[in-house]
Amino acid sequence: MAILEIASGILFAPFFFVLIIIILLASFGKSFGIRRLYVQMLVKLFEYGRANIESAIKRKDSSSDCASDTEDEADHEKEKSVDQVVDNLEIPKKNGIIRKISSNGNIGNGNGNSVISKESLILVPDKTISTAVNQSNGKESPILLNNNDDEQKISDKDNKLNDFKLDDCLEYVKSGMEAIIEDDVTSRFQAEELKNWNLLTRTNRGYEFISWRLTVLWVIGFLIRYLFLMPLRVIICFIGVGWLVVAMTIVGFVPFEDLRLWMNNKVSLVAYRIIIRSLSALIIVHNEEYQPKNCGFCVANHTSPIDVAILSTDCTYSLIGQRHGGFLGILQRALGRASPHIWFERAEAKDRSAVATRLRQHVSDPKNPPILIFPEGTCINNTSVMQFKKGSFEVGGVIYPVAIKYDARFGDAFWNSSKDSMIQYLYMMMTSWAIVCDVWYLPPMYREEDESAIDFANRVKSVIAKQGGLIDLVWDGQLKRMKAKKEWKEIQQEKFAERLKGD
Repeated sequence: MAILEIASGILFAPFFFVLIIIILLASFGKSFGIRRLYVQMLVKLFEYGRANIESAIKRKDSSSDCASDTEDEADHEKEKSVDQVVDNLEIPKKNGIIRKISSNGNIGNGNGNSVISKESLILVPDKTISTAVNQSNGKESPILLNNNDDEQKISDKDNKLNDFKLDDCLEYVKSGMEAIIEDDVTSRFQAEELKNWNLLTRTNRGYEFISWRLTVLWVIGFLIRYLFLMPLRVIICFIGVGWLVVAMTIVGFVPFEDLRLWMNNKVSLVAYRIIIRSLSALIIVHNEEYQPKNCGFCVANHTSPIDVAILSTDCTYSLIGQRHGGFLGILQRALGRASPHIWFERAEAKDRSAVATRLRQHVSDPKNPPILIFPEGTCINNTSVMQFKKGSFEVGGVIYPVAIKYDARFGDAFWNSSKDSMIQYLYMMMTSWAIVCDVWYLPPMYREEDESAIDFANRVKSVIAKQGGLIDLVWDGQLKRMKAKKEWKEIQQEKFAERLKGD
């Protein structure tokens, strides 16, 4: 027992010393640069692992090639012996010439695996379908536009064909098969595939037993992540969340508005900095001069709930979003006590109209902090930016675009809410190597005259996608939970019916 007490004292003393140093540095927004050195060490470790994997695969391929060469030589010797036997046979040649067996003949087309090219007629809601507004009744009606080669081919056939032919539907069959194999939407709701293994078995690759060197590295990394980093991170996270809940509750009772907003700013900065340290997060900020100011909207692409914490380490925001239960619900209620936040239920249409009114009231008061908005409405896997909802762009006011790009090598920040609960997601974050991301603050943008809210939203979205190196998609992110709209299908059906009718 005495030995165990001494060992525990030796281990826990530096553990709690590191814990106290991390919290103090986070509270004042300072750093010794240890996280940056830690990330640089991980990069070298991943590179070493990649080299080991490639050498192991080459050795495996060379051994398989040697085995196949040995088999080919044995087959060649057998064929040669058969040829010698045939040559020694005295067979009359009147029935024809005896043809020897070819020793190097191969069966196959010599082209290898075929590749399905993705030239499709997939319906795109914004590019393929333009929305025209009827001036008389103000209603919107969709219009189909031909914007690719396949559409042009179909239109050419429409001018030439009067009768139905079986191959008229082949373009649609081909498009449907390609969409089933791979499409541009559903892949955005799954974790991003890594090019190289990051010593985590949860990723798309598993090379932990390909060589003994990688096995040793993986075991050491497993012990560090689960026996040291995870307990440390959980304690830091509880301290940060506890400080946020308690401090915000106290600040909410301050009667003076100016003092309350000042205290809210200081308390939230400290709390979010502590929470971010619980993930070993390294945030690389660009263009700090464009950080959001009061009375406006901060618009960013959405990958994870920690997007809020990432951005709130430098600036205080008012939040708008869907009401949640459980862990997120506790945070929402705590935040709402000290600062004007807007929470709503998505299923309540009347509440959405009330939200627009509250947005206008918020941005009209210059004392209020900027509102942080994720117009996609759901988490995307940080490879693209999907359709921005137009609601926040109709209110007016300045828009501060922000692009967030995570480095998935150290830990995948994407939250697949349809698959993982919040607790499961936090568990994966706590056991990852680190969270590394780049944040670009972009110049403020204003809505131009005669510019619709949809066009303004698309313009902001394209700026964010370009800066973050993300793919700009026109699809609605709510396809993660719902099916495609009925009118999209009907337009394709009408177009195909016109082809069948002919002139």
